[in-house]
Amino acid sequence: MSKANLLPSKKVDVNSKVVNVATVPQRSPFRYAGGKTWLIPKIRQWLNEREASSKELIEPFAGGGIVSLTAACENLVHRVTMVEKDEGVAAVWQIVLNGGAQWLADKIVNFQLTPENAKEVIENANESLESLAFATIVKNRVNRGGILADGSSFVKKGENGKGIRSRWYPETLKKRILAIGRVKDKINFIQGDGFDVCQQNYSREDVIYFIDPPYPKTGKRLYRYSEVNHQQLFALAARLKGDFLMTYNDAVELREMGNFYDFEMKQVAMKNTHHAKKSELLISKNLAWLSSEVTKKPTDKN
Repeated sequence: MSKANLLPSKKVDVNSKVVNVATVPQRSPFRYAGGKTWLIPKIRQWLNEREASSKELIEPFAGGGIVSLTAACENLVHRVTMVEKDEGVAAVWQIVLNGGAQWLADKIVNFQLTPENAKEVIENANESLESLAFATIVKNRVNRGGILADGSSFVKKGENGKGIRSRWYPETLKKRILAIGRVKDKINFIQGDGFDVCQQNYSREDVIYFIDPPYPKTGKRLYRYSEVNHQQLFALAARLKGDFLMTYNDAVELREMGNFYDFEMKQVAMKNTHHAKKSELLISKNLAWLSSEVTKKPTDKN
């Protein structure tokens, strides 16, 4: 790659408004570091412009799954395949999508959250798939920033001095989990490697991919499985016959890779969990759809 490609190309568009996440339906039971709730308006726009209602959406790094859940609940695609490597996160999706939504929802509502009880649940996580799923939800809700990486710690003060109860909303979690259970027939879940699933489907033109990998540098602090060969991921994206939308932090080396594969890039504004304005990159083979305005309001059709 040449040094010239280190400079922002004409394909990088810096004009973007910050999305108010309060206007976006919160569908995931996770507080997910790196979640894409703020991107949902553009996801809807992308899927509608691509006439994806007859296609399958594959999300190879699903995590909290907000993109997959939105696509399934709003009938933006025909079918969704979520892929996740983390055993705990995978356990939650396996339980919810295989008939256990009511069980998990009731378990959450009936749980008396204290530091002692939370610690006991997490220590006993490996007793069964159910115990791992519940422990993952508890850990995600009581850890600082919802971080699930090894070594993460409980919230101390939290909002208004509520400590670990700051993000424990049992009735809200129950509602979200039961809503996911109602669309489970539209969602296929795979615990495994997102690379492998993309490679297995690369020749399909009826598939559309949302690719949101752990980012360089920050991924290690946030996720259990953070090591990704980003050059290989860009190369794989270039081979896909179906359309894809990839998100990354805005970094020179990532722009360089995008230029190398002749991808289009757009810088979009977002706010992190501390309400600080930042920017990320949307990357694809064609981002012309971003020039049109969304006029259709989203509605659940279930």
